[in-house]
Amino acid sequence: MAAVGLRVVAYNVRGFRAGVGRVAEAASSLRPDVLLLQETGGRLALRRFARAVGMAVAADSPCPFRRRVKDAVLTRPPWRLGPHRLHRFPGSARWYPRGALVARVLGPGVALWAVSFHLGLRPVERRGHAALLRELLSGLGDPLVAGGDLNEGPDGRAASLLRAVLVDAWEAAGSGAGPTFPARQPAVRIDHIYVSRTLLVERCAVADGGSLRVASDHLPVVADLSLRRLDGPATKGAAPR
Repeated sequence: MAAVGLRVVAYNVRGFRAGVGRVAEAASSLRPDVLLLQETGGRLALRRFARAVGMAVAADSPCPFRRRVKDAVLTRPPWRLGPHRLHRFPGSARWYPRGALVARVLGPGVALWAVSFHLGLRPVERRGHAALLRELLSGLGDPLVAGGDLNEGPDGRAASLLRAVLVDAWEAAGSGAGPTFPARQPAVRIDHIYVSRTLLVERCAVADGGSLRVASDHLPVVADLSLRRLDGPATKGAAPR
């Protein structure tokens, strides 16, 4: 059965504070098929970024009087977006809500779930978010890729909870230096990509150099994956709940 290659990039863009153009240039240089973003700033900035990189975007729906969870999933043709939904994590800091954006992604003979997440800063909050995220991911089915900012290293409790149900792409096929934060002098790997066990991780690396050191305070994680084609045509699947 023929396989399909997929490049996934997880990237905390720090609200595009370095400028939409600069971040778009940095992201485009990585040639992602699927882009999992955190800290996407305002809606207008996110739309401008999506246009600049030539990708379709799925993010939270407008909700008056409620602060945004700023995760997003973007795709580049021939990959396209299906149904998507934001999952808010209860127990988040009032002024900085956390959650995960879940989207169905359809490609040439394949379909998968893509999830962008951002966990809390406080250890107790983060562990609770990780448990909720694990439950969410466990209910989606295969194949699945999830990426985002854990706000802790691979030895932390949150990472351990996720590794119980998914494969850490870095541990499977990491190369080069691993730290992602802070971008100017990376010291710890707090940005991660996880995949279901049905996906093959061909390569995983932290992108560095050029404008990446100044485009955000995080460095992006890049994973090259291999997916098996479906026997039949890709379908949209049920909207994630």
